[in-house]
Amino acid sequence: MIASEKPTPCGVQITRRNLAGGTAAATALIVTGIVPPVSWADANAQSESPEAPPRPKFSRLDSGLKVLVLREGVVNGATPTTGDQVEVHYYARLAAKQGWTFGSSYKNLDKFGAPVPFQFTVGDANVIEGLSLAVQSMCAGSSLRVVVPGHLGYQNKKQQPVPLEFSDRQRLYTTIFNPTRIANGEGDTLGTVVFDLELMSVRPAAK
Repeated sequence: MIASEKPTPCGVQITRRNLAGGTAAATALIVTGIVPPVSWADANAQSESPEAPPRPKFSRLDSGLKVLVLREGVVNGATPTTGDQVEVHYYARLAAKQGWTFGSSYKNLDKFGAPVPFQFTVGDANVIEGLSLAVQSMCAGSSLRVVVPGHLGYQNKKQQPVPLEFSDRQRLYTTIFNPTRIANGEGDTLGTVVFDLELMSVRPAAK
């Protein structure tokens, strides 16, 4: 379900009960932080149960992104703008593959085994446009679930974030850039990706 009202960048935290039903677009269960997604089949089974709570409502941004506020951020927390440096943690899933998780910053570990956030400059063309647009609707410490349509997602194989595993990259790119299906007008459907984002930090652009 898509709501017409704008999301609150530092909105009220979604509860475990509210998230239990999942959605057809994104089925990860996130409550007090970003955790791995439940299986697509399990989420669909939950949503079809008579006892399942109402599905959470997404909001549509002017850019075309659909977002769901999962966790409020720091009071008066920084909101990034073009040129700022940001760090995010994320889980990334491909809608065309039943919510298959193709990437996660939590798999990128430092020498101590701690996950390393993904860093990028807001507005950098080397990063998919949907991420830059999404973080500009967040504040530090907040979490969003973002449905990124194909025209705001991967436009080439060099754009970040790139899956760490070669097999994941191959599966992602052969799906998104399938020439036959693109010729049939399925490009935006094939390229729809879902990110669960947590904005860890914002560093303003140098003046």
